[in-house]
Amino acid sequence: MSALNVPCEFMTFVITFNEGDYYTCHDLLEEIWLTDRQNLFVKGLLQLSVSLYHYGYGNVKGSRSMMKVSYHYLDGYRPQHWGLDVEHILAFIVRCLSIIPQDIDSVPFENVKELPELPRLILTVRQ
Repeated sequence: MSALNVPCEFMTFVITFNEGDYYTCHDLLEEIWLTDRQNLFVKGLLQLSVSLYHYGYGNVKGSRSMMKVSYHYLDGYRPQHWGLDVEHILAFIVRCLSIIPQDIDSVPFENVKELPELPRLILTVRQ
């Protein structure tokens, strides 16, 4: 645990998320979640990471679905949890859901760049 009393994998997750490596984010959060399956905050961040990973590879429907699930899990942790501004994360999710196409399920990987670009979320841990 760190000084903020969170698992050390969480701090590594924040750095990895900010680097855009959403696949590794999933693995880091899964380690935490597997030891505490009641932790819906971690599950919400895990689903957010999966959503962004899916979108980056053209799985639009999966991204939309995971983004909605992420919002649902994180909503109960307002306004701040584990040093993260949950309100800011939820606003990011709402913005992404307004951008992610509703009429497309997937696109081939070679066409991913044709999808609307999602905003970038930078996580900042405050003590």
